[in-house]
Amino acid sequence: MPKWRTVRDHLLYAHSESLIDDEEFILLFDLYTAKSPDLPYWKYDEFDLDKLSDDECITEFRFLKGHIYILVDAMKLPEVIKCYNGLLVDRVEALCIFLKRFAYPCRYLDMMPRFGRPVPQLCMISNAVMSFLYTQWNHLLSTFDQPWLTSDNIEEFCHAVFQKSGALENCFGFVDGTVRPICKPGKNQRVLYNGHKKVHAIKFQSLAVPNGLVANLFGPVEGKRHDSAMLAQSDLYNKLQQLDPLPNENPVCIYGDPAYPHRPQLQCPFKGARITPEQQEWNKAMSSVRVSVEWIFGDIVNYFKFIDFKKNLKIQLSAVGKMYICCTLLHNARCCFYG
Repeated sequence: MPKWRTVRDHLLYAHSESLIDDEEFILLFDLYTAKSPDLPYWKYDEFDLDKLSDDECITEFRFLKGHIYILVDAMKLPEVIKCYNGLLVDRVEALCIFLKRFAYPCRYLDMMPRFGRPVPQLCMISNAVMSFLYTQWNHLLSTFDQPWLTSDNIEEFCHAVFQKSGALENCFGFVDGTVRPICKPGKNQRVLYNGHKKVHAIKFQSLAVPNGLVANLFGPVEGKRHDSAMLAQSDLYNKLQQLDPLPNENPVCIYGDPAYPHRPQLQCPFKGARITPEQQEWNKAMSSVRVSVEWIFGDIVNYFKFIDFKKNLKIQLSAVGKMYICCTLLHNARCCFYG
């Protein structure tokens, strides 16, 4: 079917040449009225990253201009991104469209002046980049078999935690669950409802380490799931058991809040009403360092605010879980660049 604008031009030509009368023109013009707004994207210049300053890039894309070029290579984006309809776009522009989309809650039409593209293209390009990042790099958040998670680095993490808290010598990270609110779904409302936060949501389990990176991410799961249920589903404990012990033969462990069960590789606060003053001090010391995982949750939604705008997070209409995973990958990239 020809585009609406083409049909309109032909109708105007036919009417000007008296090939159709006024009544036929009005009838056909009403019949071929556009279903969506005709936004003049062609009036804007094509996107050129080199024309932007570092301040513009860090504000709009959350990365400095030079780091965007590094990120494109590091993520191994193909030279040309191909969308499902055959649309081809340069990888730098495609990544910037994706970053702009998630940096702040905005409509695609709000991005039109920056990129000079129609809304459907912006949507397809953003989704294509998100699918590529998820498919190519999702494994970085699901396994401990990473170049930076060596035994020496884990030992250094344990030393950093102990220096800060003075309580636990073999703890290298902190685990916690995060509730990500979503738009009220049309179906399965009870499954997605989180009674603690009183919102419809999906949940993720994150393991944060002292260098600021998310070392492991599990999810999404239904909002009603308890943190201990996510722990069992994620098989995280079995993965921890496979890590090498410290030089003193102590097994490495992580630390979680009271919602988690106490295990050799998973330490928790002392519980109960009759804990000793020493145990209270120990809990306080570990709580002061465990809060770092909460800071990381905050950083992810602070730098990529789109995933904190629940009205646009609609289950069965958008890949909400994939969005959060990709934004976590971008958080790790930001942490590598800026600490």
